[in-house]
Amino acid sequence: MPSIKKLLVANRGEIALRIMRSAKEMGIKTVAVYSEADRLSPHVKFADEAICLGPPPSNQSYLLADKIIEACKELGVDAIHPGYGFLSENAGFSQKVSDAGIIFVGPSPESIEVMGSKLAAKQAVSKYDIPLVPGTEEAISDIAAAKSKAQEIGYPILIKASAGGGGKGMRIVESEAEFEEQMQRAVSEAQSAFGDGAVFIEKFITSPRHIEIQILGDQHGNIVYLFERECSIQRRHQKVIEEAPSAVVTPEMRKAMGEAAVGVAKACNYYGAGTVEFIVDDKLNFYFLEMNTRLQVEHPVTEMITGKDLVKEQIWVAEGKKLNFVQEDLKINGHSLEVRVYAEDPRNNFLPDIGKLITYKRPQGPGIRVDDGFEEGMDIPIYYDPMIAKLITHAESREAAIDRMLRAIEDYEITGIQTTLDFCRFALEHEAFVSGNFDTKFVERYFTPEVLDQKLSPEEEEMLAALAVEFFNAQKSKSTNKTTESNPSQSTSMWRNRLK
Repeated sequence: MPSIKKLLVANRGEIALRIMRSAKEMGIKTVAVYSEADRLSPHVKFADEAICLGPPPSNQSYLLADKIIEACKELGVDAIHPGYGFLSENAGFSQKVSDAGIIFVGPSPESIEVMGSKLAAKQAVSKYDIPLVPGTEEAISDIAAAKSKAQEIGYPILIKASAGGGGKGMRIVESEAEFEEQMQRAVSEAQSAFGDGAVFIEKFITSPRHIEIQILGDQHGNIVYLFERECSIQRRHQKVIEEAPSAVVTPEMRKAMGEAAVGVAKACNYYGAGTVEFIVDDKLNFYFLEMNTRLQVEHPVTEMITGKDLVKEQIWVAEGKKLNFVQEDLKINGHSLEVRVYAEDPRNNFLPDIGKLITYKRPQGPGIRVDDGFEEGMDIPIYYDPMIAKLITHAESREAAIDRMLRAIEDYEITGIQTTLDFCRFALEHEAFVSGNFDTKFVERYFTPEVLDQKLSPEEEEMLAALAVEFFNAQKSKSTNKTTESNPSQSTSMWRNRLK
């Protein structure tokens, strides 16, 4: 069984730093890679060794697979952790790493390839009785045939790029009259963004929640699920606030979703850490959306409620070790929230606001965690995702976790640029979020730039506080009276009944 002694992290910023910290705790030497724009970044300083890949643009630095592998050979690196983004879900890179005799801290190239295509993923999981959104089972390009399928499914429908992500190549079609134009646009955008114009059609869920299940598997066939994360507060189809567990998932639903996620992992012989994403409708029916074959940005909330270090688990799995726990060992401890601190201006349609971090002071205290990759005085580069940090809180209840997050946001001092902190505060204080009655259209329904400059009156603050207390007392009472959790056969049959 191989033992990793030196790990190269093929990424940058906060995730590179976060991976290196766990590696160092395991006694593993670390190697950073960086572009010229990141020469002074904390992850470069933290690593035992560092190597410059090239100029700032990603295609001249962080996406240079061959150069990264060559650096590994020069420095005697045993393994590569790709983080997320960049090359993390590139099956070709994973294969090259393996062919070079280097351990890839992630799933097999075959798993990445299957789950990297939404169509291939749907076909793979269809054998496991996993609920799927009604739609086409293969790519479609003939407009007449596509239009006929849309009529069969019923409007509104969603046209999605098979190789897509981040909302690219995605079009909502409300009626047949606009179908042809929207399909042509989706195909064109998919071709431009991914080099693959394949699209498919599925029913559009009108009040969707985005709930995902964290899974972990070893190379010996053992797979567990580490509960759910609610990721419905989004802008431009990208997450801004995440929490674990979800405010609406019942114990029986959690078990059903978890077992479905394990089925998805089995469908592609998955090992390592991965996330199975589901779309949930207003009746709490859930449908498989896609699988992310990597560590997620929001993985810290799962770590906080389970006590598991997912990076260490990834490394142990990559070394060939068996999981040292089973499903029954996992319990939910309290509640955790994460807000993504982006260098964006919520008052200007969340457009990036690049500049210098003139003031940068992190919040501190019990139950507060900051994963970041910047220091005071640094510039936010224009070449990469504008996320500055992830602010995470953990407490014994959802109410306490929200309160702790609001205090942490208040204590987070950032000047020189606009950030999403004000928006996150607005969202966390909103009645829809406090009550748990929200979906992915939160921004569209409730947010305008003007609300950030409005202050609640004392009466409104008192009313909101009373509402929160009433909601959480009701949830506590509801949870106490539940008996279905002790009857797993009942929850399983309820799930299977929905599939019939």
